[in-house]
Amino acid sequence: MTDSPLGPLSEDGLVRLLTPAGERIASPAYDEHAASLTPQTLRGMYRDMVLARRFDVEATALQRQGELALFAQALGQEAAQIGSAYALAPQDHVFPSYREHGVALVRGVDLVDVLRLFRGVEHGGWDPVAHGFHLYTLVVGAHPLHATGYAMGVQRDGLVGTGDASRDTAVLTYFGDGSTSQGDVNEAMVFAAVNQAPLVLFCQNNQWAISEPTTSQAIAPIANRAPGFGIPSVRVDGNDVVAVYAVTAAALERARTGGGPTFVEALTYRMGAHTTSDDPSRYRTSEQEQHWRQRDPIDRLRAYLERLGELPEVFRAELAGEAEALGERLRTQVRAMGRPAADRMFEHVYATPHAVVETEREWFEAYEASFEGSGR
Repeated sequence: MTDSPLGPLSEDGLVRLLTPAGERIASPAYDEHAASLTPQTLRGMYRDMVLARRFDVEATALQRQGELALFAQALGQEAAQIGSAYALAPQDHVFPSYREHGVALVRGVDLVDVLRLFRGVEHGGWDPVAHGFHLYTLVVGAHPLHATGYAMGVQRDGLVGTGDASRDTAVLTYFGDGSTSQGDVNEAMVFAAVNQAPLVLFCQNNQWAISEPTTSQAIAPIANRAPGFGIPSVRVDGNDVVAVYAVTAAALERARTGGGPTFVEALTYRMGAHTTSDDPSRYRTSEQEQHWRQRDPIDRLRAYLERLGELPEVFRAELAGEAEALGERLRTQVRAMGRPAADRMFEHVYATPHAVVETEREWFEAYEASFEGSGR
Protein backbone atom coordinates (compact mmCIF):
# COMPACT_ATOMS: atom_id res chain seq x y z
CA MET A 1 0.00 0.00 0.00
CA THR A 2 1.45 3.37 -1.01
CA ASP A 3 1.79 5.94 1.79
CA SER A 4 0.28 9.40 1.36
CA PRO A 5 2.34 12.57 1.96
CA LEU A 6 0.73 12.71 5.42
CA GLY A 7 2.00 9.27 6.36
CA PRO A 8 0.76 5.70 6.11
CA LEU A 9 -2.93 4.91 6.10
CA SER A 10 -3.53 3.45 9.54
CA GLU A 11 -6.13 2.95 12.26
CA ASP A 12 -4.81 5.91 14.28
CA GLY A 13 -7.20 8.70 15.20
CA LEU A 14 -10.36 6.59 14.86
CA VAL A 15 -13.22 6.25 17.31
CA ARG A 16 -12.68 2.79 18.80
CA LEU A 17 -14.47 1.06 21.67
CA LEU A 18 -13.05 -2.46 21.22
CA THR A 19 -9.42 -3.34 20.62
CA PRO A 20 -8.62 -6.06 18.05
CA ALA A 21 -8.24 -8.39 21.04
CA GLY A 22 -11.79 -7.62 22.20
CA GLU A 23 -10.95 -5.35 25.14
CA ARG A 24 -13.41 -2.54 25.92
CA ILE A 25 -12.08 1.01 25.65
CA ALA A 26 -13.79 3.99 27.30
CA SER A 27 -14.96 6.89 25.12
CA PRO A 28 -16.84 9.68 26.92
CA ALA A 29 -18.41 10.88 23.67
CA TYR A 30 -19.92 7.51 22.75
CA ASP A 31 -20.11 5.38 25.92
CA GLU A 32 -23.74 6.37 26.48
CA HIS A 33 -24.83 4.99 23.11
CA ALA A 34 -22.69 1.88 23.51
CA ALA A 35 -24.24 1.23 26.93
CA SER A 36 -27.58 0.46 25.27
CA LEU A 37 -26.07 -2.69 23.76
CA THR A 38 -27.16 -5.52 26.04
CA PRO A 39 -25.46 -8.94 25.89
CA GLN A 40 -28.49 -10.20 23.99
CA THR A 41 -28.14 -7.44 21.40
CA LEU A 42 -24.42 -8.08 21.07
CA ARG A 43 -25.13 -11.76 20.44
CA GLY A 44 -27.65 -10.66 17.80
CA MET A 45 -24.96 -8.59 16.14
CA TYR A 46 -22.55 -11.51 16.25
CA ARG A 47 -25.18 -13.80 14.73
CA ASP A 48 -25.88 -11.41 11.88
CA MET A 49 -22.19 -10.87 11.17
CA VAL A 50 -21.62 -14.64 10.97
CA LEU A 51 -24.65 -15.14 8.72
CA ALA A 52 -23.63 -12.24 6.49
CA ARG A 53 -20.21 -13.80 6.00
CA ARG A 54 -21.74 -17.21 5.27
CA PHE A 55 -23.91 -15.52 2.66
CA ASP A 56 -20.80 -14.01 1.07
CA VAL A 57 -19.02 -17.36 0.93
CA GLU A 58 -22.01 -19.20 -0.53
CA ALA A 59 -22.80 -16.51 -3.09
CA THR A 60 -19.18 -16.43 -4.26
CA ALA A 61 -19.23 -20.22 -4.67
CA LEU A 62 -22.49 -20.03 -6.62
CA GLN A 63 -20.96 -17.50 -9.00
CA ARG A 64 -17.91 -19.70 -9.51
CA GLN A 65 -20.27 -22.56 -10.39
CA GLY A 66 -22.00 -20.43 -13.04
CA GLU A 67 -25.19 -19.90 -11.04
CA LEU A 68 -24.71 -16.13 -10.70
CA ALA A 69 -23.53 -13.71 -13.35
CA LEU A 70 -21.54 -11.68 -10.83
CA PHE A 71 -21.27 -11.10 -7.10
CA ALA A 72 -19.92 -8.19 -5.04
CA GLN A 73 -18.33 -9.43 -1.84
CA ALA A 74 -18.56 -7.66 1.52
CA LEU A 75 -16.11 -10.00 3.27
CA GLY A 76 -14.42 -8.15 6.14
CA GLN A 77 -16.94 -5.30 6.24
CA GLU A 78 -19.46 -7.03 8.49
CA ALA A 79 -18.94 -4.76 11.51
CA ALA A 80 -19.37 -1.58 9.48
CA GLN A 81 -22.64 -2.87 8.05
CA ILE A 82 -24.18 -4.66 11.02
CA GLY A 83 -23.17 -2.03 13.56
CA SER A 84 -24.65 0.83 11.55
CA ALA A 85 -27.79 -1.11 10.63
CA TYR A 86 -28.55 -1.86 14.28
CA ALA A 87 -28.64 1.89 14.93
CA LEU A 88 -31.55 2.39 12.52
CA ALA A 89 -35.12 2.94 13.66
CA PRO A 90 -37.95 1.09 11.89
CA GLN A 91 -39.11 4.25 10.12
CA ASP A 92 -35.64 5.19 8.84
CA HIS A 93 -34.83 4.57 5.19
CA VAL A 94 -31.60 3.21 3.69
CA PHE A 95 -30.09 3.83 0.25
CA PRO A 96 -27.40 1.15 -0.33
CA SER A 97 -24.86 0.71 -3.09
CA TYR A 98 -24.39 -2.90 -4.21
CA ARG A 99 -22.61 -4.76 -1.40
CA GLU A 100 -24.65 -3.88 1.72
CA HIS A 101 -25.71 -7.49 2.24
CA GLY A 102 -25.36 -7.29 6.02
CA VAL A 103 -27.61 -4.24 6.15
CA ALA A 104 -30.16 -6.05 3.98
CA LEU A 105 -30.14 -8.94 6.46
CA VAL A 106 -30.76 -6.65 9.44
CA ARG A 107 -33.57 -4.85 7.60
CA GLY A 108 -35.37 -8.14 7.05
CA VAL A 109 -34.64 -8.65 3.36
CA ASP A 110 -34.50 -12.32 2.35
CA LEU A 111 -30.92 -12.83 1.17
CA VAL A 112 -32.19 -15.14 -1.57
CA ASP A 113 -33.93 -12.09 -3.03
CA VAL A 114 -30.63 -10.18 -3.03
CA LEU A 115 -29.21 -12.84 -5.36
CA ARG A 116 -32.03 -12.40 -7.89
CA LEU A 117 -30.21 -9.26 -9.00
CA PHE A 118 -26.86 -11.02 -9.35
CA ARG A 119 -28.47 -13.92 -11.20
CA GLY A 120 -30.06 -11.44 -13.59
CA VAL A 121 -33.69 -12.39 -13.07
CA GLU A 122 -34.86 -9.24 -11.23
CA HIS A 123 -33.93 -5.58 -11.04
CA GLY A 124 -33.97 -5.92 -7.26
CA GLY A 125 -36.15 -8.59 -5.74
CA TRP A 126 -37.59 -7.02 -2.57
CA ASP A 127 -40.08 -4.34 -1.55
CA PRO A 128 -38.02 -1.25 -0.64
CA VAL A 129 -40.88 0.40 1.26
CA ALA A 130 -41.69 -2.61 3.42
CA HIS A 131 -38.06 -2.96 4.55
CA GLY A 132 -37.02 0.69 4.58
CA PHE A 133 -34.21 -0.48 2.35
CA HIS A 134 -33.98 0.76 -1.23
CA LEU A 135 -32.94 -1.44 -4.13
CA TYR A 136 -29.22 -1.78 -4.82
CA THR A 137 -27.63 0.91 -6.99
CA LEU A 138 -25.04 -0.39 -9.47
CA VAL A 139 -24.04 3.04 -10.79
CA VAL A 140 -21.15 4.15 -8.57
CA GLY A 141 -22.03 7.14 -6.42
CA ALA A 142 -25.45 7.86 -7.95
CA HIS A 143 -27.62 7.03 -4.93
CA PRO A 144 -26.43 9.60 -2.31
CA LEU A 145 -28.29 12.20 -4.37
CA HIS A 146 -31.41 10.01 -4.26
CA ALA A 147 -30.96 9.68 -0.50
CA THR A 148 -30.59 13.43 -0.10
CA GLY A 149 -33.77 14.06 -2.06
CA TYR A 150 -35.64 11.51 0.03
CA ALA A 151 -34.32 13.09 3.23
CA MET A 152 -35.46 16.52 2.07
CA GLY A 153 -38.89 15.04 1.39
CA VAL A 154 -39.03 13.51 4.89
CA GLN A 155 -38.12 16.91 6.29
CA ARG A 156 -40.86 18.66 4.32
CA ASP A 157 -43.38 16.04 5.42
CA GLY A 158 -42.84 17.14 9.01
CA LEU A 159 -41.19 13.91 10.13
CA VAL A 160 -38.09 15.50 11.66
CA GLY A 161 -37.65 17.12 15.04
CA THR A 162 -41.18 16.50 16.31
CA GLY A 163 -40.03 14.91 19.55
CA ASP A 164 -41.94 11.72 18.75
CA ALA A 165 -39.35 8.94 18.57
CA SER A 166 -41.75 6.72 16.63
CA ARG A 167 -42.20 9.36 13.89
CA ASP A 168 -38.94 11.27 13.58
CA THR A 169 -37.10 9.85 10.58
CA ALA A 170 -33.55 9.80 9.25
CA VAL A 171 -32.04 8.56 6.00
CA LEU A 172 -28.79 6.59 5.79
CA THR A 173 -26.85 6.09 2.58
CA TYR A 174 -23.85 3.82 2.08
CA PHE A 175 -21.02 4.27 -0.42
CA GLY A 176 -17.36 3.41 -0.75
CA ASP A 177 -14.18 5.45 -0.72
CA GLY A 178 -14.04 5.38 -4.52
CA SER A 179 -17.50 6.91 -4.77
CA THR A 180 -16.34 10.05 -3.00
CA SER A 181 -14.40 10.92 -6.16
CA GLN A 182 -17.69 11.06 -8.07
CA GLY A 183 -19.44 14.38 -8.59
CA ASP A 184 -22.80 13.01 -7.47
CA VAL A 185 -21.56 12.37 -3.93
CA ASN A 186 -20.21 15.91 -3.64
CA GLU A 187 -23.44 17.34 -5.06
CA ALA A 188 -25.36 15.32 -2.47
CA MET A 189 -23.32 16.95 0.28
CA VAL A 190 -24.07 20.41 -1.12
CA PHE A 191 -27.84 19.83 -1.08
CA ALA A 192 -27.79 18.00 2.26
CA ALA A 193 -25.84 20.79 3.98
CA VAL A 194 -27.80 23.71 2.55
CA ASN A 195 -31.12 22.07 3.39
CA GLN A 196 -29.97 20.59 6.72
CA ALA A 197 -31.38 17.29 5.52
CA PRO A 198 -31.83 14.44 8.06
CA LEU A 199 -29.13 12.37 6.37
CA VAL A 200 -26.19 10.24 7.44
CA LEU A 201 -23.60 9.78 4.70
CA PHE A 202 -21.84 6.52 5.58
CA CYS A 203 -18.59 5.90 3.72
CA GLN A 204 -17.28 2.35 4.03
CA ASN A 205 -13.64 3.04 3.32
CA ASN A 206 -12.46 -0.49 2.51
CA GLN A 207 -9.26 1.08 1.12
CA TRP A 208 -9.70 -0.10 -2.46
CA ALA A 209 -11.73 1.44 -5.27
CA ILE A 210 -11.48 -1.75 -7.31
CA SER A 211 -7.67 -1.76 -7.72
CA GLU A 212 -7.06 1.88 -6.78
CA PRO A 213 -5.90 2.43 -3.17
CA THR A 214 -7.42 5.23 -1.12
CA THR A 215 -4.00 6.86 -0.90
CA SER A 216 -4.18 7.50 -4.67
CA GLN A 217 -7.51 9.28 -4.23
CA ALA A 218 -6.91 11.42 -1.15
CA ILE A 219 -3.89 12.70 0.77
CA ALA A 220 -6.00 13.38 3.87
CA PRO A 221 -8.79 11.38 5.50
CA ILE A 222 -11.89 11.27 3.32
CA ALA A 223 -14.00 12.48 6.25
CA ASN A 224 -12.07 15.76 6.15
CA ARG A 225 -13.94 16.71 2.97
CA ALA A 226 -17.34 16.98 4.61
CA PRO A 227 -16.66 20.04 6.83
CA GLY A 228 -15.87 21.96 3.64
CA PHE A 229 -19.53 21.54 2.75
CA GLY A 230 -20.64 22.48 6.27
CA ILE A 231 -21.22 18.87 7.37
CA PRO A 232 -19.62 17.56 10.56
CA SER A 233 -17.73 14.30 10.18
CA VAL A 234 -16.35 11.48 12.27
CA ARG A 235 -13.94 8.63 11.56
CA VAL A 236 -14.56 5.28 13.19
CA ASP A 237 -12.81 1.92 13.29
CA GLY A 238 -15.03 0.07 10.82
CA ASN A 239 -13.98 -3.32 12.21
CA ASP A 240 -15.31 -2.41 15.67
CA VAL A 241 -19.04 -3.16 15.63
CA VAL A 242 -19.64 -1.47 19.00
CA ALA A 243 -17.96 1.77 17.93
CA VAL A 244 -19.72 1.76 14.56
CA TYR A 245 -23.06 1.34 16.31
CA ALA A 246 -22.39 4.15 18.78
CA VAL A 247 -21.15 6.61 16.16
CA THR A 248 -24.01 5.87 13.76
CA ALA A 249 -26.62 6.00 16.52
CA ALA A 250 -25.38 9.47 17.50
CA ALA A 251 -25.43 10.66 13.88
CA LEU A 252 -28.93 9.28 13.25
CA GLU A 253 -30.20 10.82 16.48
CA ARG A 254 -28.84 14.17 15.37
CA ALA A 255 -30.54 13.82 11.99
CA ARG A 256 -33.93 12.81 13.43
CA THR A 257 -33.97 15.73 15.86
CA GLY A 258 -33.30 18.33 13.17
CA GLY A 259 -29.55 18.70 13.59
CA GLY A 260 -28.82 18.06 9.92
CA PRO A 261 -26.45 15.72 8.08
CA THR A 262 -23.36 13.90 9.36
CA PHE A 263 -20.57 12.22 7.40
CA VAL A 264 -19.25 8.96 8.87
CA GLU A 265 -16.09 7.36 7.52
CA ALA A 266 -15.73 3.76 8.68
CA LEU A 267 -12.19 2.55 8.03
CA THR A 268 -12.40 -1.16 7.25
CA TYR A 269 -10.86 -3.55 4.74
CA ARG A 270 -12.26 -5.48 1.80
CA MET A 271 -10.86 -8.93 2.54
CA GLY A 272 -12.28 -10.37 -0.66
CA ALA A 273 -12.32 -9.16 -4.24
CA HIS A 274 -14.17 -6.09 -5.49
CA THR A 275 -16.41 -8.44 -7.42
CA THR A 276 -15.99 -11.99 -8.67
CA SER A 277 -14.52 -10.56 -11.90
CA ASP A 278 -11.62 -9.06 -9.93
CA ASP A 279 -8.26 -10.55 -8.93
CA PRO A 280 -6.92 -8.61 -5.91
CA SER A 281 -3.64 -10.52 -5.96
CA ARG A 282 -2.64 -8.34 -8.93
CA TYR A 283 -2.60 -5.13 -6.91
CA ARG A 284 -2.10 -5.92 -3.20
CA THR A 285 0.19 -8.09 -1.14
CA SER A 286 -0.54 -11.20 0.90
CA GLU A 287 1.23 -9.49 3.84
CA GLN A 288 -1.33 -6.68 3.81
CA GLU A 289 -4.19 -9.14 3.63
CA GLN A 290 -2.77 -11.06 6.58
CA HIS A 291 -2.44 -7.82 8.56
CA TRP A 292 -6.15 -7.19 8.19
CA ARG A 293 -7.17 -10.81 8.81
CA GLN A 294 -5.66 -10.33 12.27
CA ARG A 295 -8.18 -7.48 12.71
CA ASP A 296 -11.16 -9.54 11.61
CA PRO A 297 -14.37 -7.84 12.86
CA ILE A 298 -16.09 -11.13 13.74
CA ASP A 299 -13.10 -12.34 15.77
CA ARG A 300 -13.07 -9.03 17.64
CA LEU A 301 -16.70 -9.25 18.74
CA ARG A 302 -16.31 -12.94 19.56
CA ALA A 303 -13.38 -12.14 21.85
CA TYR A 304 -15.38 -9.39 23.58
CA LEU A 305 -18.37 -11.68 24.18
CA GLU A 306 -16.06 -14.39 25.52
CA ARG A 307 -14.54 -11.88 27.95
CA LEU A 308 -18.05 -11.09 29.15
CA GLY A 309 -18.91 -14.78 29.40
CA GLU A 310 -21.83 -14.16 27.04
CA LEU A 311 -21.12 -16.61 24.23
CA PRO A 312 -22.37 -19.98 25.51
CA GLU A 313 -21.72 -23.19 23.62
CA VAL A 314 -25.42 -23.76 22.98
CA PHE A 315 -25.61 -20.41 21.18
CA ARG A 316 -22.55 -21.25 19.06
CA ALA A 317 -24.03 -24.61 18.10
CA GLU A 318 -27.39 -23.11 17.17
CA LEU A 319 -25.67 -20.43 15.10
CA ALA A 320 -23.55 -23.01 13.26
CA GLY A 321 -26.71 -24.89 12.37
CA GLU A 322 -28.43 -21.71 11.26
CA ALA A 323 -25.49 -20.85 9.00
CA GLU A 324 -25.55 -24.33 7.45
CA ALA A 325 -29.30 -24.03 6.84
CA LEU A 326 -28.82 -20.64 5.20
CA GLY A 327 -26.15 -22.02 2.89
CA GLU A 328 -28.35 -24.94 1.87
CA ARG A 329 -31.34 -22.67 1.25
CA LEU A 330 -29.29 -20.31 -0.87
CA ARG A 331 -27.95 -23.12 -3.03
CA THR A 332 -31.35 -24.76 -3.49
CA GLN A 333 -33.41 -21.65 -4.17
CA VAL A 334 -30.92 -19.91 -6.43
CA ARG A 335 -30.61 -22.98 -8.66
CA ALA A 336 -34.42 -23.20 -8.79
CA MET A 337 -34.85 -19.64 -10.05
CA GLY A 338 -36.43 -19.83 -13.46
CA ARG A 339 -35.68 -17.66 -16.42
CA PRO A 340 -38.13 -14.74 -16.54
CA ALA A 341 -40.20 -14.03 -19.64
CA ALA A 342 -38.48 -11.54 -21.93
CA ASP A 343 -41.36 -9.07 -21.75
CA ARG A 344 -40.82 -8.71 -17.98
CA MET A 345 -38.30 -6.01 -18.85
CA PHE A 346 -41.19 -3.62 -19.42
CA GLU A 347 -42.57 -4.03 -15.90
CA HIS A 348 -41.72 -1.72 -13.00
CA VAL A 349 -40.06 0.87 -15.24
CA TYR A 350 -42.41 3.55 -13.95
CA ALA A 351 -44.79 3.54 -10.98
CA THR A 352 -47.78 4.12 -13.27
CA PRO A 353 -48.51 3.08 -16.89
CA HIS A 354 -46.39 4.96 -19.43
CA ALA A 355 -47.38 5.41 -23.08
CA VAL A 356 -43.85 5.05 -24.48
CA VAL A 357 -43.17 1.88 -22.51
CA GLU A 358 -46.49 0.37 -23.59
CA THR A 359 -45.74 1.18 -27.24
CA GLU A 360 -42.35 -0.52 -26.93
CA ARG A 361 -43.95 -3.53 -25.24
CA GLU A 362 -46.47 -3.90 -28.10
CA TRP A 363 -43.68 -3.70 -30.67
CA PHE A 364 -41.63 -6.31 -28.81
CA GLU A 365 -44.57 -8.71 -28.50
CA ALA A 366 -45.26 -8.38 -32.25
CA TYR A 367 -41.56 -8.93 -32.97
CA GLU A 368 -41.46 -12.13 -30.90
CA ALA A 369 -44.71 -13.34 -32.47
CA SER A 370 -43.16 -12.97 -35.92
CA PHE A 371 -40.90 -15.94 -35.17
CA GLU A 372 -43.70 -18.31 -34.15
CA GLY A 373 -43.67 -21.48 -36.26
CA SER A 374 -40.27 -20.64 -37.74
CA GLY A 375 -38.38 -23.02 -35.44
CA ARG A 376 -36.36 -20.17 -33.99
